[in-house]
Amino acid sequence: MQEQPQLHSTIVAMISLASGIASNHRAMGQCQLQRLRSAGMPEHQLDAVVEIARHIRDEAAQKFDVAFDEQSAEAKPAVEGESCGCTPTASGQSCC
Repeated sequence: MQEQPQLHSTIVAMISLASGIASNHRAMGQCQLQRLRSAGMPEHQLDAVVEIARHIRDEAAQKFDVAFDEQSAEAKPAVEGESCGCTPTASGQSCC
C-alpha cells in the first residue's frame, strides 16, 4: 500500500490557526501564527485566514443563539423529576 503524501507544514499551521480561532481555543493559534510568519507567509494572507475563521466562529455563535432562543420560547416548565435531555458524562457526572 502506497503512503499518501503529507500536507505541507504551512497548510497544517493554517488549518490549526483557523480551527483554533473558530473554536475559541485558549491558545488562540499564536504558535501557528508565528510559524506561518517565520515561513514567510504574507500578512495579507494571514489576515484573510484570521478573518475567515472569525467569521465562521461568529456565524456559528449567532446560529446557536437563534436556535437557543427558539427552543427556549417553545419550552414549557419541566415537571419535577422530568429530564431535560441531559445525559451524564462518561464517568457518570451529572451535567444538569
